[in-house]
Amino acid sequence: MIFIVCLHSECSSECNRRCSKAFMKKRCLRHCKICCGKCLCVPSGFYGNKEECTCYNIWKNKKGGPKCP
Repeated sequence: MIFIVCLHSECSSECNRRCSKAFMKKRCLRHCKICCGKCLCVPSGFYGNKEECTCYNIWKNKKGGPKCP
């Protein structure tokens, strides 16, 4: 299991990597930066692997779905 633990200053570059293939890139980046700032972690890969960052699985949106990309 590989995951990226990052400093707050690294969130932008890690979220750019994470969201680079997202259909809704601006939305993905916005939520990723919020989650990274809170969790100081971005899962590996372009999607999935959220179990690598426990904090990512905790946050839910208003509909009960995942908040973090």
